[in-house]
Amino acid sequence: MFLEFDQVGKKFKDKENGEFEVFSDINLSIERKEFVSLLGPSGCGKSTLLSMVAGLEKSTAGAISLEGEKIKKAGPDRGMVFQQASLFPWLNVRDNVTFPLKSTMSKKEAEERADHFLKMVHLSRFKKHYTYELSGGMQQRVAIARALAMDPKLLLMDEPFGALDEQTRHILHDELIKVWEETQKTILFVTHSIQEAIKLSDRIVVMGTRPGRIIADFKVDIPRPRSRTDARVVELEEQVMDLLKDEINKVLKEELENEVEYTY
Repeated sequence: MFLEFDQVGKKFKDKENGEFEVFSDINLSIERKEFVSLLGPSGCGKSTLLSMVAGLEKSTAGAISLEGEKIKKAGPDRGMVFQQASLFPWLNVRDNVTFPLKSTMSKKEAEERADHFLKMVHLSRFKKHYTYELSGGMQQRVAIARALAMDPKLLLMDEPFGALDEQTRHILHDELIKVWEETQKTILFVTHSIQEAIKLSDRIVVMGTRPGRIIADFKVDIPRPRSRTDARVVELEEQVMDLLKDEINKVLKEELENEVEYTY
C-alpha cells in the first residue's frame, strides 16, 4: 500500500485539563494515484492528521508509512499546499516556484521546471509578476505549481480553496482535476465542504469528533465531470450530510450538558 495509517492517535497537553485526545485508532490505506478527501466537522483532527503525514507533527500512538517507510520528519517526497498560499512577496512568481529547487538543480533546470508547471496552472504570462499583484486564486495556483515542481510522491492539500469565493473555487476545482489527471500524483485533500469532496475525490473519508475517528469511507465511482444535479451526486451528498449532522448534534449535546452542569 502506498500510504498507510496504523492505529494512529494524537494527544495534546492541556495545562488546565491535562491531556486532550484529538483522535485515536486511525486506520486507513491509500493507493498510489488516488485522490482522497478527509471530510469532517471542525475539531475532528483533519488538519492535524495531514500535518503528521507531512512530518510537521508527531503521532502519540501508531505510525504512518509511505511506501513502507515510517514517516518521522518532513521530506521532499511530500508536497504541501496550505489554505493561505504562503508565498514570498519579495520574489516574483517564477522565483517562488524555483526557490525550493535551487539546492538540487541548476538555475536553468529549475526555471525550465517552474515554467512547465506554471504553464500547467495557466500562469505562464504572469511568471515575472510579484505575488502581491495576483488574486487569491492565482496565488494558490502558484503554490500548487511550486509543490508540483518538487516532484513529490504525495501532494497534501489543507483546505487550499477555503478562503476563495465560490466562482473561483469552481474554476480551481476543474484545474486541479486536470493537473491530477496529467501528473497522476496521489492527493490527500482536507476540506469542510461536502460538495467539494464529491466533485474532486475518488474516495471520501468522513471523520467524526470528540475524539476524532473515521466513521465512513465512501468510494466515489461517479464519472467526471460531476454535476451537482446528478442523482448519484445528490444521493451521496445526503448520505454524507446525515453522518455529519449526527456528529455535530453529539457535540452540541455534549456542550449543552457541560454548560448545564457548570451552572449548578
